[in-house]
Amino acid sequence: MYLKIHSSGERKIIAICDEDLIGKTFEENDLQLIISERFYKGEKASENKILEEINDADYMNIVGKNSIEFMIKNKLILKSNIILIQKIPHIILILK
Repeated sequence: MYLKIHSSGERKIIAICDEDLIGKTFEENDLQLIISERFYKGEKASENKILEEINDADYMNIVGKNSIEFMIKNKLILKSNIILIQKIPHIILILK
């Protein structure tokens, strides 16, 4: 999984993405999911590193089967909040 940390003022925004989705775009009905390198491609990170970084995140943007399954396994998201765009799972969290 890729982990990218963005800062906006005092806010910490975390992007987590499956490696194979970088650079792709998915569209379904009126929804569009653009998985840009600029926003999502950070460093390849271990599960421990991701758990450490999301501890103080203000916002999180997670996309991809592996990334979403990791979040569910660690009881960080609910399946009911996931949206699918062309069968690609995606969730945005506002934490603070």
